[in-house]
Amino acid sequence: MSDAAENPLGPDAPPAREHAGRAEQLDVADPLGALRDRFVLDDTVYLDGNSLGALPRAVPDRVADVIAREWGELRIRSWSESGWWTAPERIGDKIAPLIGAAPGRVVVGDSTSVNLFKAVVAGIRMAGKGCTEILVDATTFPTDGYIARSAARMTGLAVRPVEPARIGDEVTERTALALVNHVDYRTGRLNDLPGITAALHSAGALAVWDLCHSAGALPVGLDAHGVDLAVGCTYKYLNGGPGSPAYLYVRESLQERFDSPLPGWNSHAEPFGMDPDYAPADGIVRGRVGTPDILSLLALEAALVAWDGVTIEDVRAKSLALTDFFLDCVAAYAPQGRVRSVTPAEHQRRGSQVSLACADAGEVMAGLIRRGVVGDFRHPDVLRFGFTPLYTSFADAEQAAWVLGEVLRAQPEVEAGATGGRG
Repeated sequence: MSDAAENPLGPDAPPAREHAGRAEQLDVADPLGALRDRFVLDDTVYLDGNSLGALPRAVPDRVADVIAREWGELRIRSWSESGWWTAPERIGDKIAPLIGAAPGRVVVGDSTSVNLFKAVVAGIRMAGKGCTEILVDATTFPTDGYIARSAARMTGLAVRPVEPARIGDEVTERTALALVNHVDYRTGRLNDLPGITAALHSAGALAVWDLCHSAGALPVGLDAHGVDLAVGCTYKYLNGGPGSPAYLYVRESLQERFDSPLPGWNSHAEPFGMDPDYAPADGIVRGRVGTPDILSLLALEAALVAWDGVTIEDVRAKSLALTDFFLDCVAAYAPQGRVRSVTPAEHQRRGSQVSLACADAGEVMAGLIRRGVVGDFRHPDVLRFGFTPLYTSFADAEQAAWVLGEVLRAQPEVEAGATGGRG
């Protein structure tokens, strides 16, 4: 008997929704499940927290108070009375435990790009005089490469792109530093921060890490692994809001040698002395530049309240459980051969997103969004789904996979080569 005869809906009928009950069980048992109430959410399945985190409930009232009272009433007095002046270091200390850093090693302010520039140029200045090159993650987010090449031109060094897994083999005594992404933005691959850092140090080079896709999603261990310099954004898994300020980490033993290429009055030892000669402040303060963006800084500080009582280890455990479960659901619900995971299956090589190679990915993602599942795609053929354990549920993961299957069944199959695809 044919399949069509056995199934009155025909051979292309959707599969049974066999993982829905399992999702409910996992959510009931989830020790982080109650944290979802700390965010402003609706019926949308939001899996784009790797681009922009959801709004924490503590933020609107805090921002309203900053505007109405601290700015509206106290005005200039708020620099001292409301703690505006110390916000970059204070908020840095709140981020520090999430990236494995002690207090006094993280400062918040400026954009990721600006902090990358500070870190790379300062790293080159700290390197030995015989250094002639910097290594750059060959799979890096484009801006990191742009910044590295600009810094190299300014300092007379060459840039050599290297696959992260090969940095240990490619580093030489002529290498000043390597700039590496902890998690690949396209595939979700987790790079070996401890191993790469150790390999760089064994050759006398510095390790500069971009944590944009790992901070707030998994343990980083900057202090434990001896990372020299690191930067990261705060609007992804830290939920700081659109364009929220980035942060800069400087290893404690390097802080007195940190020579910023952007010396500003905020990083001066006597900022109100208005001395025409620059004298850097002690410690992490020398990572500051100009006047802090107070509204965004204090919104970020309020957003970090969502982390109260949460350990990054528990977040990592849920992240891996969520991504495993989502991949199981996709395997069950998506038409065979239409999508392929490009995210490593091994836990030690996976961040907190799942990337699926899919022909006509842009149209597929548009179909998902129309049906209330929000992820994103990267050219030419990658669907990205970010899992933020503070508010993503297992029901979200199951629903997203189910809707993906519906969209793929509703859209005509496109040959992968038509979009330059790999899947």
